Amino acid sequence: MTKTLFITGASTGIGAATAHAAAKAGWNVGLFARSEDKLNALAAEIGENALALPGDATDYNAQKDAIGKLVDKFGGLDAAFANAGRGTSKAGTEKGDPQDWKEMVDLNIMGALYTAHAALPHLRKTTGQYVVTGSAAGRRHIQGSIYGSTKWFIHGFAGNLADEMAEWGGRCMVVSPGMVDTPFFDEAKPDKLKPEDVANAVMHALTSPARACIREIHLMPTG
Repeated sequence: MTKTLFITGASTGIGAATAHAAAKAGWNVGLFARSEDKLNALAAEIGENALALPGDATDYNAQKDAIGKLVDKFGGLDAAFANAGRGTSKAGTEKGDPQDWKEMVDLNIMGALYTAHAALPHLRKTTGQYVVTGSAAGRRHIQGSIYGSTKWFIHGFAGNLADEMAEWGGRCMVVSPGMVDTPFFDEAKPDKLKPEDVANAVMHALTSPARACIREIHLMPTG
């Protein structure tokens, strides 16, 4: 039976690359992001096993409704990838913008929690997996980085959730890349990781045998 994957932040970068990789591997994919035009274009590229689900990851009901539509169309949910996230325009704490922090925390932290909460009842039925995008910034201290702090939360949450899901055979993995050449950055980073590198790591976890719970994949640009 064809498996189904829900992806937040699916319109560009890591999310879009993972959608392509999953579809190539025979999965159905639910594409969730705010940009409806980009989602529709991506769904058209992938074909009939893709469903565009426009919505804001900071809206719990939007995520819950989107997952419901995905399950209704394809019959179940086997994995959820909480990938939506953003950085902050002003580095540091003293010179930072508290409102900007709040918006980032709402997306990077609450958005990932919403994905988990909305997806877990469905994942229980399929003994499924939850994957979340962490960061190299969540594995080491970076001077004044509030963004990095949100990723420290994600790494801690993923470990805790992995233990929780293990009680019923579910699996949880955090993928933690270093710098990736995506629209996250204002300038291209051609010598860094590509979205496809992260997508391949996600698919490695999703397609691993049930006996193997891959808790984290950490990848960095060579050098």
